[in-house]
Amino acid sequence: MSTLTQLRRPVRQDPAERRRALYHLASPVSVLTVGHAGVLHGTTASTVTLVSREPLLVGVAMRPGSSFARLAAAEGRFVINVLDGGQGDLARWFADSSRPDGSAQFDGLSYTDDSYAHAPRLAGALAHYTCRVHSSHRAGDGEVLLGYVVRATAQSAPPLFSYAGGLVAGALHPARTTKETTAS
Repeated sequence: MSTLTQLRRPVRQDPAERRRALYHLASPVSVLTVGHAGVLHGTTASTVTLVSREPLLVGVAMRPGSSFARLAAAEGRFVINVLDGGQGDLARWFADSSRPDGSAQFDGLSYTDDSYAHAPRLAGALAHYTCRVHSSHRAGDGEVLLGYVVRATAQSAPPLFSYAGGLVAGALHPARTTKETTAS
């Protein structure tokens, strides 16, 4: 069941302050890849999340009219390459709108062709999710692409995060909780 909530009165907070607060949502950085009609395309995404465990669905937030979303919908499948902490340059490359179009954007990059999605699986990525397009939904001024995970692989390495407007890499350490603190 879906509901739509309409605001009855305007929010009385500086929009810039709300945006600054949203920069504090840490999220893993991924490069999404698709192959359609013999042409490859990639884009950086910093909002990929688990939506459902059964069926296994992931969601990707994108800007409306995204070339990637259009190509993925036409092809019906795509790959999510979750980047490791050492792949910041790769994240910036696929976020740069001045990079070449089509397959040329992958020139000089190490990747293998995913046998199901026919899209690049970037070498050195922390994880790869091969997805079938489940659906796409307009949400406010964005679009949410849902993918059914057909196959997933992962390795152990520090992840690359988007945080406070920048890229952050580093080892993850378990947070201490009150129970751990009182037990030690």
